[in-house]
Amino acid sequence: MKQNLCLGVDGGGSGCRAALCDAQGRIVGTGHGGPANATSDFDGACSNIADAIAQAMDAVSADMNHVAGGFLGLAGMRKPCQAQDMTARLGLLRCTVTEDRPSMIAGALGDRDGAVAALGTGSFVGIARGGIVRAVGGWGLQLSDHASAAWVGRAGLSATLEAVDDMQSMGPMAQAVLARWDGDTDAIVDFAGAARPADYGALAPVVTEAAQADPAAAAIMAQAATWIERALLALGHDDSLPLVMTGGLGDALRPWMARAGRQFSDPAGSALDGALLLARRGAWG
Repeated sequence: MKQNLCLGVDGGGSGCRAALCDAQGRIVGTGHGGPANATSDFDGACSNIADAIAQAMDAVSADMNHVAGGFLGLAGMRKPCQAQDMTARLGLLRCTVTEDRPSMIAGALGDRDGAVAALGTGSFVGIARGGIVRAVGGWGLQLSDHASAAWVGRAGLSATLEAVDDMQSMGPMAQAVLARWDGDTDAIVDFAGAARPADYGALAPVVTEAAQADPAAAAIMAQAATWIERALLALGHDDSLPLVMTGGLGDALRPWMARAGRQFSDPAGSALDGALLLARRGAWG
């Protein structure tokens, strides 16, 4: 059987996408599934990724025997034993299963050198220069993911409760957050006790929309921008390399990152494009 397809998967806390492409990079089949964070819910991630891959395969009546190479870039996939377990469960052949940072950087930059601030449900900052790729951050919301949608949304909740405690002013952001729970702070605490990163991330627009007029929201955005600057500094970024800002917060945080001499660049593609690019490189060079 001819192995003439490559498989790419992009999996994160909000959902997963799968695609098959031919040797020229043309996408011939796609699929979608639910959340696929390997740390938050490994079993659920396996199930949702399997569904997405099956949809892509069904579109062209293919199976793993047709796949010359694959790349699965998954949020929370840190342990080799998890990757091996998922590979066995899903019956993957000739596939690399790893964290999502490499595919996100490859998707954003393509074959260019540059820096990437990936600001989705989670976050990290990466740099590619002369074929060497490095990244910082992305350790999950409990310990990291600064400047992510989840981090910004959670910070908005914290600031709202400080406003309730008269530690800061009750501005538009706090008012909007309280309105979501009809002013019931106990309900906010209950929400936080069970919230996953995607749940916090859904609150990020409340912060970003208020940031121009609300000092508390502006402070959150400024803190997020400062973390990105620190990450770029740690990676040795300079203004000779363009900065690509991706994810749901990329556009919202871009004005907070603007300064003289900084080059911004639009993404070359998506994280799924990056997974397919890496799959093709692995299969055909």
